[in-house]
Amino acid sequence: MPKMKTKSGAKKRFKVTATGRILVAQAGKRHGMIKRSTKFIRQARGTTTLSAPDEKIVKSYMPYAR
Repeated sequence: MPKMKTKSGAKKRFKVTATGRILVAQAGKRHGMIKRSTKFIRQARGTTTLSAPDEKIVKSYMPYAR
Protein backbone atom coordinates (compact mmCIF):
# COMPACT_ATOMS: atom_id res chain seq x y z
CA MET A 1 0.00 0.00 0.00
CA PRO A 2 1.26 3.52 -0.74
CA LYS A 3 1.62 6.04 2.02
CA MET A 4 -1.31 8.35 2.78
CA LYS A 5 -0.81 12.04 2.06
CA THR A 6 -0.91 14.60 4.86
CA LYS A 7 -2.03 18.21 4.43
CA SER A 8 1.11 20.34 4.57
CA GLY A 9 -0.79 23.34 5.94
CA ALA A 10 -2.19 21.28 8.81
CA LYS A 11 1.28 20.08 9.81
CA LYS A 12 2.35 23.69 10.28
CA ARG A 13 -0.76 24.92 12.11
CA PHE A 14 -1.77 22.13 14.49
CA LYS A 15 -0.06 20.04 17.15
CA VAL A 16 -1.35 16.81 18.69
CA THR A 17 -1.03 16.48 22.47
CA ALA A 18 -0.13 13.26 24.29
CA THR A 19 -3.81 12.63 25.05
CA GLY A 20 -4.78 13.12 21.40
CA ARG A 21 -6.28 16.60 21.59
CA ILE A 22 -5.38 19.21 18.95
CA LEU A 23 -3.58 22.42 19.95
CA VAL A 24 -4.11 25.49 17.80
CA ALA A 25 -3.10 29.16 18.03
CA GLN A 26 -5.77 31.58 19.17
CA ALA A 27 -7.72 33.17 16.32
CA GLY A 28 -8.27 36.89 15.76
CA LYS A 29 -4.88 38.23 16.82
CA ARG A 30 -3.12 38.99 13.54
CA HIS A 31 -4.13 42.64 13.20
CA GLY A 32 -6.63 45.18 14.50
CA MET A 33 -5.58 44.92 18.15
CA ILE A 34 -6.52 48.55 18.78
CA LYS A 35 -10.23 47.81 18.46
CA ARG A 36 -10.04 44.63 20.56
CA SER A 37 -10.70 44.88 24.26
CA THR A 38 -7.91 44.32 26.76
CA LYS A 39 -9.89 41.37 28.12
CA PHE A 40 -9.99 39.72 24.68
CA ILE A 41 -6.26 40.17 24.12
CA ARG A 42 -5.46 38.78 27.58
CA GLN A 43 -7.73 35.75 27.20
CA ALA A 44 -6.45 34.97 23.69
CA ARG A 45 -2.85 34.40 24.77
CA GLY A 46 -1.04 31.19 23.91
CA THR A 47 -2.85 28.23 22.42
CA THR A 48 -6.24 26.56 22.79
CA THR A 49 -7.68 23.11 22.09
CA LEU A 50 -10.13 22.45 19.29
CA SER A 51 -13.69 21.26 19.84
CA ALA A 52 -14.44 17.58 19.21
CA PRO A 53 -16.10 18.01 15.76
CA ASP A 54 -13.26 20.23 14.51
CA GLU A 55 -10.72 17.86 16.03
CA LYS A 56 -12.09 14.99 13.97
CA ILE A 57 -11.66 17.00 10.74
CA VAL A 58 -8.09 18.03 11.54
CA LYS A 59 -7.07 14.49 12.51
CA SER A 60 -8.11 13.32 9.04
CA TYR A 61 -5.61 15.82 7.60
CA MET A 62 -2.76 14.24 9.58
CA PRO A 63 -3.24 10.46 9.56
CA TYR A 64 0.19 9.70 11.07
CA ALA A 65 0.16 12.25 13.91
CA ARG A 66 -1.41 10.02 16.53
